[in-house]
Amino acid sequence: MDTDTLRLFVAAAERLNITAAGRDLGLAPAMSSNRLAKLEKELGVELLHRTTRKVSLSQDGAAFLPYAREIIAQAEAGRAALGEDTLSPSGILRFAAPSSFAQLHIIPLLPDFQNRYPDITLDLRLSDKRFDIIDGSFDLALRNAPLKDSSLLGRKLSDDSRVLCASPAYLNRFGVPATPEDLKDHRFLAWSDMAAREIVHQDGQRAILDPEKMTCRTVLDDGTSQRLATLAGLGISINSLWSVAHDLEAGTLMQILPEWRLNDQSVLWLIYPKSNVLTPKVRCFMDFLIDRLA
Repeated sequence: MDTDTLRLFVAAAERLNITAAGRDLGLAPAMSSNRLAKLEKELGVELLHRTTRKVSLSQDGAAFLPYAREIIAQAEAGRAALGEDTLSPSGILRFAAPSSFAQLHIIPLLPDFQNRYPDITLDLRLSDKRFDIIDGSFDLALRNAPLKDSSLLGRKLSDDSRVLCASPAYLNRFGVPATPEDLKDHRFLAWSDMAAREIVHQDGQRAILDPEKMTCRTVLDDGTSQRLATLAGLGISINSLWSVAHDLEAGTLMQILPEWRLNDQSVLWLIYPKSNVLTPKVRCFMDFLIDRLA
């Protein structure tokens, strides 16, 4: 099976445009169509539905797409093992990450990355709603949680410390809680799952922070919105330190119960499917992020 034709199919499936996909690979429109038709004949299925107005991925095409990506990745890894990785890494890299973290810390780094690696196209999916990295055919993803899935591998980017904070205006109005028990008399900005969380004092004491026992008039499922709502004085919230560090330093937010920390052992991981070969494009992006953000 010709890997160049597989690259064409993957590009066409991602862009839903055969002509544009062929152009990216230096192929004329007629040549692109002929190559894809030949691949479909070889496989005995229609991979792409074509009309005069649009191109769409067929059900068989969607099923074959992750395997096409894997064959390409295996070929790239094989060339790298033979010392053929001296050329600049290239190709489309599909990366999923929480939007709040990406907006603050990844997007500002991308011009430098693209200057270093001009042949890599980044296909970013940024959302605080977690994507399935395998079903979504992602090359790499950022997760802020313990790595429990046995089908995934990862490299640690950083610990993800979580802190309680509120705005000065809120604290001036409602007072500063001195103990975890005081929180029940305060307004709390809850995450959508409303799950109770354990907090631990620096001397080892433990307490439960339970939104169900607090006044929760605002429920949010987006990290950036959580931070902005806290700045607006809507209540006390849990935020990752990477999200609010500048606000704490500037005094626009104040840390609450600073001797206590959230006991969720959360870590920022760069993860990829165990079945995937770590291709040059993925390796260089991981190394770049760890070098700049660890």
